[in-house]
Amino acid sequence: MKWTDAEDLGLALHEKFPDLDPLAVRFTDLRERVLALPGFDDDPAASNESRLEAIQMAWYDERQL
Repeated sequence: MKWTDAEDLGLALHEKFPDLDPLAVRFTDLRERVLALPGFDDDPAASNESRLEAIQMAWYDERQL
């Protein structure tokens, strides 16, 4: 997975942290959680606020289902 795979990352985060409220996670912590996901393979420096926000919203959407 790459930083641009927001939906896949959101699903993976939801599966790994089902009881965590994505909106309560700071972007610095979100970045670290994404980097630690199995299957994540992208340049850590390629993250930015808009990509992290997209991942956070995808995670939030998964939680709502």
